[in-house]
Amino acid sequence: MYIVVTGAAGFVGANIVKALSDRGGYEIIAVDDLKQGDKFNNLVDCEIADYFDREDFMEELENGAFDGVIGAVLHQGACSDTTESDGRFMMQNNYRYTRNLFDYCMEEEIQFIYASSAAVYGAGSVFREQPEHESPLNVYGYSKFLFDQYLRRNWSECTAQVVGLRYFNVYGEREQHKGRMASVAYHFFNQYRANGKVRLFEGTAGYANGEQRRDFVSVEDAVKVNLYFLDNPSHSGIFNVGSGAAQSFNDVAVATVNACRQHAGETVLSLADMQTAGIIEYIPFPVDLKGKYQSFTQADIGALRAAGYKAPMLTVEQGVTSYVGGLCKRAEG
Repeated sequence: MYIVVTGAAGFVGANIVKALSDRGGYEIIAVDDLKQGDKFNNLVDCEIADYFDREDFMEELENGAFDGVIGAVLHQGACSDTTESDGRFMMQNNYRYTRNLFDYCMEEEIQFIYASSAAVYGAGSVFREQPEHESPLNVYGYSKFLFDQYLRRNWSECTAQVVGLRYFNVYGEREQHKGRMASVAYHFFNQYRANGKVRLFEGTAGYANGEQRRDFVSVEDAVKVNLYFLDNPSHSGIFNVGSGAAQSFNDVAVATVNACRQHAGETVLSLADMQTAGIIEYIPFPVDLKGKYQSFTQADIGALRAAGYKAPMLTVEQGVTSYVGGLCKRAEG
């Protein structure tokens, strides 16, 4: 039986493919759109059985080429650009693609684990998997929200496990292709190496400079959650995937800079030290993000814990330090 990973050359998808490859024993079909050709680098160290372009794969599904031979679909393929304004593209790429895969999986009784997003919560202050707390601020969030709603209306039609994972702010390995949509840890690393300083937004929405807070979650933890549900097909539902604790952008900056300094054999600094030395610089909040920006997120992971996932989540200090240390080593090589 095959396991299909869509978005396989992307950030979370590639990390899932790598984890499955390292486990061994899986026949992995990687599905993606490699118009951005350099994403192939994310799959070089993975063992896959076959690769399909997204459109070719969907055509093969419709023709029945995979009937009876797929055990699970881990659907990570989507446009993740929260500033994308082309609603037609976003809805086709995120909502319709997900719905078509879901419908096929239910027809064939195939496990279906898909990527949702914390963007469905918008500017709310409660991050719990309930409709009354959901109000997306952009068409990306709406595309994810709409499929979650479709799933809720069709729970009674499900013939196999269905799991929606609402990722919060994921950072980590294999995100280098994402450009401006890469994590702040990745951008801070590149800024510090290039200029000896990092840039954060000035205060907004009542938060002091750099004190806007997000739930930053390591891609390592995101992958572990995916594999937990793959291994436990009796659990279905929509679940938040975050650390469960909001931390500031200042925290990420401090962890990033100190990881670079430790790698260089330099002493670590406090936030105040970095501010005084001009290592942390605050820039005006972008006008085009006003009203579209989540200044605070914090995953309620109670449902995830109730589903049996007990592993601890990495803090920013743990996860970012490890991630940036690896970036430093590769930058020298």
